[in-house]
Amino acid sequence: MSVRGSLPRHRFIGTALSLTAAVALAATLSACSGDDPPEKAYAVPASPCGIPVDPALVKAALPGGDTLSTATVKPNGGTVRCNLSVDGKEALSLAQAWWSQGQTTATVSQGYSNTDDGVLSEDERFVHTEKAGVGRTVSSCKVSEHPEQDLYTVVETRDTGVDDPAAIEKLLIAFTRAVEGSAACG
Repeated sequence: MSVRGSLPRHRFIGTALSLTAAVALAATLSACSGDDPPEKAYAVPASPCGIPVDPALVKAALPGGDTLSTATVKPNGGTVRCNLSVDGKEALSLAQAWWSQGQTTATVSQGYSNTDDGVLSEDERFVHTEKAGVGRTVSSCKVSEHPEQDLYTVVETRDTGVDDPAAIEKLLIAFTRAVEGSAACG
């Protein structure tokens, strides 16, 4: 074998190794810079719209951004909705809604977006998906303004890219318990 015959093979191997190293470096750099979620630079209040909920649980269901604002909306006589917006875009809704007695959580959840095919808890009080959830408060949650109705809670993410069923479930349960301990339950 001549030196001339082995030289092209050596150059090919060296080029292939350089190309492989370049591809690996590019993949590493893009993974470091582009795949990280944006930082959540805002603070979440301990009682968004007057209901005390662990800020860490609320933050887990929110996208990254710089500012957070809240607004209470009452679209009808039986619903109170706390809308949380990140950088001016609505990101999460925490709602309380009165429904006729005798409904099930699974039935009520059909009235809300992104709850189809949700996971139903063993006690049948909660249904959640990666984007939304519905919870039924305890039967002792009664007020004179809504006789013969049960109070349900709703957690809904908006089109934010947050798809975390564990975060939604934890927030839903905590929010439901907070509502049960509030004036909303009498």
